[in-house]
Amino acid sequence: MNTGLFIFDTKARELKEISARNGFEVQIYCCGPTVYRDAHVGNLRTFLLGDLIKRTLDFSGIASNLIQNITDVGHMAEDLAGNEIGEDKMLAQSKSEATDPFDIARKYEANFHNDLAQLSVIPAAAYPKASETIDLMLNLISKLIATNHAYVGSDGCVYFSAESFPSYGDISGNRLESLKPGHRHEHIEDGAKKFHADWALWKAANNRTEMIWDSPWGAGFPGWHIECSAMSLHFLEGNVDLHLGGIDLRFPHHENERAQSNAAAGYEVVENWVHGEHLLFEGRKMSKSAGNVVLLSDVIAKGLDPLALRLCFLENRYRSQMDLTWDSLKAAGSTIERWRVKYAHWKSEGEIDKQFVAEFSQGALADIQRDLDTPRAIQQLRKLEKDEFLSGATKAECFQIMDSIFALDITRAPKVKAEPNEEILELLELRSGARASKDFALSDKLRDQLSKLGVGVKDSPAGQDWDWL
Repeated sequence: MNTGLFIFDTKARELKEISARNGFEVQIYCCGPTVYRDAHVGNLRTFLLGDLIKRTLDFSGIASNLIQNITDVGHMAEDLAGNEIGEDKMLAQSKSEATDPFDIARKYEANFHNDLAQLSVIPAAAYPKASETIDLMLNLISKLIATNHAYVGSDGCVYFSAESFPSYGDISGNRLESLKPGHRHEHIEDGAKKFHADWALWKAANNRTEMIWDSPWGAGFPGWHIECSAMSLHFLEGNVDLHLGGIDLRFPHHENERAQSNAAAGYEVVENWVHGEHLLFEGRKMSKSAGNVVLLSDVIAKGLDPLALRLCFLENRYRSQMDLTWDSLKAAGSTIERWRVKYAHWKSEGEIDKQFVAEFSQGALADIQRDLDTPRAIQQLRKLEKDEFLSGATKAECFQIMDSIFALDITRAPKVKAEPNEEILELLELRSGARASKDFALSDKLRDQLSKLGVGVKDSPAGQDWDWL
């Protein structure tokens, strides 16, 4: 069943139409969070990508089934080259907070769901946890061993045989013959691997005493990559129409996942691999060492509507690197509030032009169906807002209909305009006087001062007016 939605497939390196291979709903798998910390705004950009796709399909009358995993075991720390080193991220955070690792997982998982709710994300059909799907992974690993795609190393760990999967590298372009030992893979385990690019499906517990499970190969815990193969094969019944994740997961995570899943199933499990690009903040990559990791709670703490973050993402292409700033978030928040104020006035002004509404909504949908071009669709809303020939009721209807995709809560009652303090009132009076005396240099300087205080000024023949930014 075709959907009319075309998205860039990383593996095919071209736009492909998303289809429902089972004939009735699009099967979507989105790599979820590792719940040892709160998701930052870069992570949330990827999760919102899944919501945008789901809402677009819903708008078109097409059902979808979205599964998103919760990684609460098996994700190791990495060195600068991407090699797995150290200990499980869950156990490291457990020590840091002196709290049971499963309590850590549940705390940050709850925070993750709260963030999604604040961003108007439609919940997935299921959020399977790695710690609760160990049996699925054990069964899959056993199958891979039985078909000679995996083996037990001399260290008691089970490894996937990378050389048993000839098309490794089709997603990222990283071919086995060009990979150097240790490059973006786990470190060499004292010769336990048969080939340096093999990776662990199951890791022996050794001295580890927490978050371990029994297996046919001894006590241990799963590798990170195997969980997504096990969950997607099980919950989506062996056919994934659309697999989502951040661009950083393209290699090695998705490359390894594809090898595992295809080797077990005997066919191409995922039809479309879709990746969201990196997010910078104020021109820099977010990192703990740089001290610029921004959470949704930080956005809210600054008095901003969390949906301002959603609008910022919608105004940028998902396949383009994006530089988020506090100024862009403030501007987006002001835009949303302005639209809410106008919607409240528009909805009772005149008659609805139903033909225009139908044509407008279909045009906006067509933009989004072309590789999720939400910036163009949002621009059409901005043009509509300024149209002097359409009735307010027609504009309100268009905004309300498209908000089922954009999810900016445009129909929410606008805020009550707060009263300005004495400093703002004095600056407004000074600026009004500067305009009257035609001192435009001073007028512009005062406008800038007011802007820094969160006040926007507009001039008209009737005089000066202001509003909160």
